[in-house]
Amino acid sequence: MVRRRGKSLINWILVGLLLLGLGGWGVTSFTGGSRQAIGSVGSVDITAGEYARALGAEIDAITAQTGERLTGEEARGFGLPQAVQSRLIASAALEAEAREIGLSVGDARVAAQIMQAPAFSGFGSFDPAVYADVLRRQGMTVADFEQNLRMDEAGQLLQQAIAGGVAAPTGAVEAATGWLTETRDLSWMEITPALLTEAVAPPDEAALQAWWQANPERFTASETRTITYAWVTPEMLEPTVQLDEEALRQVYETNRAEFQQPARRMVDRLVYPSAEAAAEAKARLDAGEVDFDGLVAERGLTRADIDLGEVTEAQLGAAGPAVFAAPDNGVIGPVETPLGPALISINAILDPIDIPFEAARDDLRTEAAADRARRDIVALASEVSDHLAGGATLEQLAEETPMELGTIEWQADAAPEAGSIAAYPSFRTAAAAVTEGDYAEAMELEDGGIFALRLDALTPPAVIPFEEAREQVLADWTAAETKKRLLAIGDELRLEAISAHALPQAQQATGLGRDGVIEGLPGAVVTRAFALDEPGEIALVDEGERVFLVMLDAIHGADETAPETGMVRAAVERTLSRSIAEDVFTYHTQALTQAHGLRLNPQVAAAVDAQL
Repeated sequence: MVRRRGKSLINWILVGLLLLGLGGWGVTSFTGGSRQAIGSVGSVDITAGEYARALGAEIDAITAQTGERLTGEEARGFGLPQAVQSRLIASAALEAEAREIGLSVGDARVAAQIMQAPAFSGFGSFDPAVYADVLRRQGMTVADFEQNLRMDEAGQLLQQAIAGGVAAPTGAVEAATGWLTETRDLSWMEITPALLTEAVAPPDEAALQAWWQANPERFTASETRTITYAWVTPEMLEPTVQLDEEALRQVYETNRAEFQQPARRMVDRLVYPSAEAAAEAKARLDAGEVDFDGLVAERGLTRADIDLGEVTEAQLGAAGPAVFAAPDNGVIGPVETPLGPALISINAILDPIDIPFEAARDDLRTEAAADRARRDIVALASEVSDHLAGGATLEQLAEETPMELGTIEWQADAAPEAGSIAAYPSFRTAAAAVTEGDYAEAMELEDGGIFALRLDALTPPAVIPFEEAREQVLADWTAAETKKRLLAIGDELRLEAISAHALPQAQQATGLGRDGVIEGLPGAVVTRAFALDEPGEIALVDEGERVFLVMLDAIHGADETAPETGMVRAAVERTLSRSIAEDVFTYHTQALTQAHGLRLNPQVAAAVDAQL
């Protein structure tokens, strides 16, 4: 729910806000320093420094998840300033209430929190000098920090008292559990064109033109961007890369383990306390009384616990000769191992690998050439950037560098041609963003190549002339007319099936859950079946170009003996309880905020936001 000041400050320090300091947020430029408040609840101020730290921590958390730091505009677009302010206001309301009712925590609890914080440690233990220095750089005094931490702990106690004992109503839990775990039996049939009594005949020209005019959005060409580009990829440069024999031999030697490997076996090792116990287990295995998995389970282990992976004869030690003498997969033993007598399960026999340099030369050359080409392109990128900064055109780049020139009529929704530059996501992103007059710049492709582009012309979306779109119009009209007739047939069959209490030529599925899937059937059919109320009801399902009838045959309540039901019930109870507790807490803090009085200083908050 809400974390307040002291602990939150420690956490922010731990994730690196200490390195930023308040100066990075421009807070020290405010009149009155970082203690100027963006607002207050009762007698509790929400300082600009506190707001800046909380906002920074929120942005850092999102950066850690996405790998890209939010800009100020993006943070405001996501509503982060408002969300952070709301949390701080709720925290201040808790602190104001704690002060009023005299709720606090002792020195021992405050000291424990401080002593446990790694940010305040010197060489492995709490260091008072480090503690004071950290707070000084955060713009806080020791007294202020410890008071904030004390009130944070008090606020947490109050928060637990408000929402800690909230539990979801049993009736709601049972109803939600029943809804989620219910299964159903259903019958369905697809209404196909084979059921049509006559083929759909093509209309006359007037009807086609009318269809074209009535549905312009279906016959509108996408925006087209005429783009000139220069590009080079490692694959383009590979044929020009010169590699001598000695360089290839060095690559071979560096990667010798890929080309020269002894015979190996994939094995599991099941160790026993004595040779007698191992022999007795092997005898039962040979007699068919138990399988190897059963022996593993008897030892309280799993296959993962005893898996040795790929091993050579030498790695198996004394057990190696026996394992490698086995002609096929199976269990051998008992054999001696460093851990004691064991049974060895041979799961796979891997022959030795012996690829001489001469056989690997071509593959090595391809790999080494690609690597050299990527490194050459890294060096070329700087040269290309210099050319572009000096005013060079893409045509000049193609003349003066290994880059190749090309032109493409690019549409965002068109499937890219295999092997073309449009197949690269980075190119498509740049092509969608470029505008006329933009300066070309060198950009990276996903395979290590580079490119630069220029927008030559932009053709806006436009309705395709009827003469050009005629075949598409005919196909679209035919599909729509066919669908119309299928829906009519489906409705007739639905009425007949209701009278007969059965679907003709239907297929059936039993015990389907809400997330059930029937191979070859759109999910909408199952979803519609779960929207029916009573067995015997039939629905017509219109899904894309296909039409179905689905009949609800039976409804089965939750299987109370199934472990899954208990797991669902527990998850529902946790989720509902948490949701209700959050609502209770939100309403209570809103009431506290109103009772103690909220005052805001938008100008100070805006000054912090402006530093994003």
